[in-house]
Amino acid sequence: MMAADTPPNASNPADQAPSTATFHARIGGMVQGVGFRFFVLRAARDLHLTGSVRNRADGDVEVRARGPRTQLLALESMLRQGPPLSRVEHVAIQWGVAVEQTQEFIVDF
Repeated sequence: MMAADTPPNASNPADQAPSTATFHARIGGMVQGVGFRFFVLRAARDLHLTGSVRNRADGDVEVRARGPRTQLLALESMLRQGPPLSRVEHVAIQWGVAVEQTQEFIVDF
């Protein structure tokens, strides 16, 4: 017998995954050769995000990430700070860009 306060076939909002967002970030400054990619890798995995990070030929670092918007905002904040040996001069973020759906966050070479 079904409980009186539960409509048939009703979904529980707590069972629904938070909406997924994406962003593409480009970080400039002294961000290569200072552990920036592995800093991003650890942060993104700790936040349960998927996507990738890579060094660009022009000296910037590029991040493509997918996950709950609140987690992406936390990653954005970390990108603006960077690891101890880095010097972040600029961060450009584009929200809602296509990011390949992957099972994990990786360093792309």
